Amino acid sequence: MTKISTRSLPDLLVQIGIILALVAVLFLAFFFVYLPFTTNHGQTITVPDVTNMSYDEMTNVLEDRDLRYEVSDCTFVAGKEPLTVITQYPRANSKVKEDRKIYITLTKRVAPMVSMPKLVDMIDRSAALLLRSLGLEEGERTYVPDVGKNKVLRQLYNGKEIAAGTPVPKGAKIDLEIGDGLGNTMFEVPDVVGKPLDEAKLTIQGSSLKVGTIISVDDPEREVGTVVRQRPEAKSGERIRVGETMDLWIVGPVESDQ
Repeated sequence: MTKISTRSLPDLLVQIGIILALVAVLFLAFFFVYLPFTTNHGQTITVPDVTNMSYDEMTNVLEDRDLRYEVSDCTFVAGKEPLTVITQYPRANSKVKEDRKIYITLTKRVAPMVSMPKLVDMIDRSAALLLRSLGLEEGERTYVPDVGKNKVLRQLYNGKEIAAGTPVPKGAKIDLEIGDGLGNTMFEVPDVVGKPLDEAKLTIQGSSLKVGTIISVDDPEREVGTVVRQRPEAKSGERIRVGETMDLWIVGPVESDQ
């Protein structure tokens, strides 16, 4: 067994230097030879960009590059096809080792339902912001005569008025009927007494007015469905503002669609 000579200080320093050199060689060999050999150091794969791809396209692209994937989340995005990749991690062009797992987020097949908000009486800008915050889209705007300029008068979905609280699919388009602020225009009250209800409605709506409450009355001398009274009345000099309503009294029962 070799003994370290300690007869003199130089001999001791030489022996210590040899030991330190051996330790350094072993250290460097471990980190720059052994570890790279066992971990395939330097052999990396560039992560492809799979966003906006369909699920099947994404699967083929990653498998061709010896990469795995895991669906980490699913969410709904209006206008996107179902099962489309919208995010990925690691990001595109990142350097990873083969067999690395790529985490992706897909769009859902079915849109979730949200509760329809109450937009009536809101200013149009506020209504549009509220729709976007809930994941809904603003559809067509229709301006009608009304004193409330830019005020939402009605909210509609698929052409029909929709009440607040009604479930609608996320991404649905909500049409808005908005006041144009021309309600200060005044004109004489149209006279619809004696007319059938359908004709009276056309006259009222054609005058930029709204049909209000329809009340049923008995009058055996008048034909069923005839308007026998209106409010406001068509008196001489009586005027009405654009966008206001007219209540009607008709003979016979009031149908539900009226």
